[in-house]
Amino acid sequence: MKRVLVTGGTSGIGLAITKLFVSNGFDVIVLARDFSTFPKSLKQKTKQVVFDLSKVSEIPSLAQGIGDIDILINNAGATNSLPYDKYPKDQKDMIIKINLEAPVALITEFSKGMMRRGTGRIVSVASVAGQTGSSDIWYGITKAGVINFTKSFARILGERGIIINCVAPGMVEGTNMFDAISSERKQNHLKRVLTHDFIKTKSVAETVYWLATESPVYINGTCLDINNGIYMR
Repeated sequence: MKRVLVTGGTSGIGLAITKLFVSNGFDVIVLARDFSTFPKSLKQKTKQVVFDLSKVSEIPSLAQGIGDIDILINNAGATNSLPYDKYPKDQKDMIIKINLEAPVALITEFSKGMMRRGTGRIVSVASVAGQTGSSDIWYGITKAGVINFTKSFARILGERGIIINCVAPGMVEGTNMFDAISSERKQNHLKRVLTHDFIKTKSVAETVYWLATESPVYINGTCLDINNGIYMR
């Protein structure tokens, strides 16, 4: 049975990813800071690891405790609705650690076992904000970084049998981030997408699952857009 680690797997996109891997018979490890809202049915079918990804220096010890995995899903992320010129340093440092430094550290640690075995898959969740920019400037910067480190790691690890890709969703219904967005901004978004509807967490999860399990090996170092044609309007 293949082992998969899902970060931020207790809500939104991460929860949908967790459910999909569980339903397909994987040995699922869920990493999050808080499991208070995690469904009881999934608690019985997964291993839960309480961890704060802002503690980047502790990730090597975390990885040693978890052991080898076959698939790494870097889903956990943070955002702040703060103006660029009034962005507190502690908030900037936090978002960089969680969105950028932590997934890089996780890839660095867990790829060691993958390289020993000559196989492994890694999928990270970026965002359309990493391509188009964001009102939360540091969120956009870090998500652009996710796309970049995906390509960089694919160049480094691809010859060792590791496939690493990312997805860049647009506005996803069913997430905490979506709930915090104003109605006006949501309506403006709908005007820009082809079906005039929001992406659902299930659709993003299915794409992540495909990249982590079934996609051809030639899809490596790629950012797969899930934005419903937002560039086309």
